[in-house]
Amino acid sequence: MNKLFSFLIILVMILQIIRPIGLPGFRRRGDFWKLAIVAMVVFGLDVLLRPH
Repeated sequence: MNKLFSFLIILVMILQIIRPIGLPGFRRRGDFWKLAIVAMVVFGLDVLLRPH
């Protein structure tokens, strides 16, 4: 699941650079870094909430 999510985030970041998504906060091409921040937070939550 983590690998799939990583691939999807990278794909969305590439699409954001090519053509902005248009959502609030993601209207410019340079906003792709915000997606990286969201991905890091989600991965952090995944590590914290994953049952061991």
